[in-house]
Amino acid sequence: MPTPRETILTALHARLSALPATALRGEVLPERVPADGLLILRDGSPGEPEVTLSPLAYHYQHRTEIEAVVQGTERDSRFDALTAQIGAVIAADRTLGGLCDWVEPEAPEPVDLPVEGAASLKAAVIAVVLHYSTADPLS
Repeated sequence: MPTPRETILTALHARLSALPATALRGEVLPERVPADGLLILRDGSPGEPEVTLSPLAYHYQHRTEIEAVVQGTERDSRFDALTAQIGAVIAADRTLGGLCDWVEPEAPEPVDLPVEGAASLKAAVIAVVLHYSTADPLS
């Protein structure tokens, strides 16, 4: 049975997979960026939990990342549309179906990356903080 952490990350990936962009999890950047864009979910770090003792619970602010990448013409408007879609899918269900207490994305810091012999990339890492609690730090 998967841990709550894995269940939450799987649910977030499933939400991202519903978008037109290709959504991967923990993969390396492929040689070609799909026409609709590319999202790569990184598991990130749960950080140090706050602990309550009665009942025993570990409260995490797990920082994960979504790498968002577009390529080609009109990349500025396509990147803007892609980040807006990510925001909309997260805002539609801030608890991922009750799996966590809150999901909070942070604003992207986009960069333009030149590619020799091809259209430039526009990319950003979007931090997403997952607030959840577990009964055990390994679960």
